[in-house]
Amino acid sequence: MRIGILGGGQLGRMMSLSASAMGYTTLCLDPNPNAPTAQVADSIVASFDDVDAAKELAARSDVVTYEFENIDTEMIAAIEEKCPQGMDVLKATQHRILEKQMIESAGLRVAPYVSVRTVRDVRQAYEKLGYPFVIKTCRFGYDGKGQTVIRSEHDLQTFAEHFVEQEYVAEAWLPFEKEISVIVTRGYDETSTFPISENIHHNNILHLSIVPARVSNEIQEDARHLALQLADHIGLMGTLAVELFVMADGRLYVNELAPRPHNSGHYTIDACETSQFEQHIRAVTGMRLGRTRLTSPVVMVNLLGEHMPRLHVKALPSNVKLHLYGKDEAKTGRKMGHLNVLGDTVEEALHTIEQLAIWKETVL
Repeated sequence: MRIGILGGGQLGRMMSLSASAMGYTTLCLDPNPNAPTAQVADSIVASFDDVDAAKELAARSDVVTYEFENIDTEMIAAIEEKCPQGMDVLKATQHRILEKQMIESAGLRVAPYVSVRTVRDVRQAYEKLGYPFVIKTCRFGYDGKGQTVIRSEHDLQTFAEHFVEQEYVAEAWLPFEKEISVIVTRGYDETSTFPISENIHHNNILHLSIVPARVSNEIQEDARHLALQLADHIGLMGTLAVELFVMADGRLYVNELAPRPHNSGHYTIDACETSQFEQHIRAVTGMRLGRTRLTSPVVMVNLLGEHMPRLHVKALPSNVKLHLYGKDEAKTGRKMGHLNVLGDTVEEALHTIEQLAIWKETVL
């Protein structure tokens, strides 16, 4: 069986590596001939709006999956017949308001929100939500891009003066205590979740994923149940990352979804019986899902472009697993790889990260 992957980034690379270990061949579509996935798979070099190339990907593959969700509608139509994940969830997660409506339809909480299309709507958002609140573009936002926090009248006026006409969503600011995430995978007749991760961000980019999450067993079980409820309600096929805010009283609010393997699940490669990437391949190819038991406490820490000069691979201790993505240029804020740091406890893993001193300005 050949698995087609729309997109050639690091998620596709790790999907491909897992698929290859299971005996599958992989084919990716990406405009970069040296994209991370193209280094470990066959590739079609084409832009992400090349419908003929997408049709070729589908024709040359037994099944097709994707490694990012910002896919043009015509590209979706070109791969839909070969994509067992279906497209309803993908289309909803491309648009923040549709995503929130889908989450609410499953009976789950999201932050109070209003649609913003005009400058007048910005003022009305304040009247409904109060300060502070966040304005996000409805499409093409990730790692904090397309987001503006409105804390005062000055911020509101500045945003209004530079208003660019497009669709936005304004969300109430939730005073959450922690952010956690659940990776849930649904196959043809079974669903599984991975251990809950506690996520810490720096400059809106994921910095650490700590597993087990430092929250109560009750909160972890609630998060797992919530993810399973959502997966069943939306008819998920494949993998979904569910990001959650944990409030002081233990209530959980869904922040965002990603209909694919996710950065906060990278720890599974070295610390679970089955990785999120193998699990995703199992789901889309119709295999039974693997066991997701945690084999070791672990902290995943991202390597960004600015960290690379301080990464000395020969100095990494034996409990550190290195994963580099093969990107050709290290830019500030660009994800170049990650480390999975194992330990008898998460405190031990966090101490190792601190001692490495790669993240001098970001370790929290």
